Amino acid sequence: MKLGLTYNDVLLVPKKTPLNSRSEADTKTFFTKNIKLNIPLVSSNMATVTEHKMAIAMAREGGLGIIHQFSSIQEQVYEVKRVKRSTSFIIEDPYSVPSHITIKEAVQLMKTESVTSLLVQKNEELMGIFTSRDYLFEENQEKQIQEVMTPKDKLITAEFGISLEDAKKILHQHRLEKLPLIKDGKVKGLITTKDINRIENWPHAARDPKGRLLVGAAVGVKDTLEKAKALIAAGVDVLVLDLAHAHSDLALQRLKELKANFKIDIMVGNIATAEAAQDLIQAGADGLKVGIGPSAVCTTRIVAGSGVPQFTALMEVISIAKQYNVPVTADGGLKHSGDICKAIAAGASTIYSGSLFAGTDETPGMILIKDGKRYKKYHGSASYESGHLRKELATGEKIKERLDTFVEGVSNLVDYKGPVYDIINGLVKGLQSGISYCGAQNILEMQQNAEFIQITSAGWEESKSRGMKVSE
Repeated sequence: MKLGLTYNDVLLVPKKTPLNSRSEADTKTFFTKNIKLNIPLVSSNMATVTEHKMAIAMAREGGLGIIHQFSSIQEQVYEVKRVKRSTSFIIEDPYSVPSHITIKEAVQLMKTESVTSLLVQKNEELMGIFTSRDYLFEENQEKQIQEVMTPKDKLITAEFGISLEDAKKILHQHRLEKLPLIKDGKVKGLITTKDINRIENWPHAARDPKGRLLVGAAVGVKDTLEKAKALIAAGVDVLVLDLAHAHSDLALQRLKELKANFKIDIMVGNIATAEAAQDLIQAGADGLKVGIGPSAVCTTRIVAGSGVPQFTALMEVISIAKQYNVPVTADGGLKHSGDICKAIAAGASTIYSGSLFAGTDETPGMILIKDGKRYKKYHGSASYESGHLRKELATGEKIKERLDTFVEGVSNLVDYKGPVYDIINGLVKGLQSGISYCGAQNILEMQQNAEFIQITSAGWEESKSRGMKVSE
């Protein structure tokens, strides 16, 4: 019978470091074969963890957010679009409207799409631009926007294809916030000072070739191709084929269908064995997600009596994945930055977590107050609450009675943690320390140099600081 180990059962043996400071450690990595990240942190596709706010925050710091699938296709597409439109070198399809709509209609559109300006066009020809300044003190909201917009003859424009540096000079010279880009008399794009500032403020952000933030989205085994087509059209960069038990005939079939129909990287999970890794890689997986039951809100090991302790599961899957250069992400069981160090050193390219990022400002849901303390909700994807939500989405109706549904997860209230940036920053610094202790300068060297030692329960007790609260 095999011995199954988890993160608390092992430590990394310290090695002589070439680094003068942990901040010198390079954390660049891959999520899938073609998706590069600057930090190996990915927020899980859980309904109480990742929508556009979390995905934007993760990508700005160099990581990735996976938009959850527990919504309609239209809602999931909307979340992806919010991320892709949040920042770019050039907005290639700026929102435009006809000149005859009212100020009220234009303002409503701007609020809905979270934009501060609209291009006014007729037959694709630019007529003017409508911004918040144009209606700031306007009392008559029924006026047509052509009466208050800045007309074309007063606009400064540039040729499509202008460099970002030249665009910055024009914006600065004329004290502009928006610069429409024209080609053959038609609007082909828009550069804004806000986007330039965002690019400069987050130089290590994970971006696509157009300067837009990277974003992933999850799909299940129902309506898989329909969802994938819509998400890809919205600009999603990577798909996660997400199942509780991905080593199945149905998962393999859906993976093959996705790879046959679309040119996009597919991360597949969850699995815990070498056999699963072999089968999914042969079916076309571009990344593997490891974790059967290690999550704080997953009860699979208790309910089904099935799973593999997470450190051993990682080692099993990585033994196969590295033969094919397929990246692995470690999903679940991560409580401290030291656990991230162990997962990455063992061979995982990234970690995938809900609990680490739950309870932050960027997660969906309200802040709740109980006994004078602040909390936010955190649901397991196989919890009753998530199942109830999926049923309501499927029927399109509110369901008041309790459903008879099988459950392999729980719901918790987690402490409110503030901005997710603080969490990310602490985790990255911990990882950089781990890289240094492995005598490495980057993640690849860390994996090459890593030496683990198995410890006893007494060794784990000794590892804890007496004044520090350490979860088991």
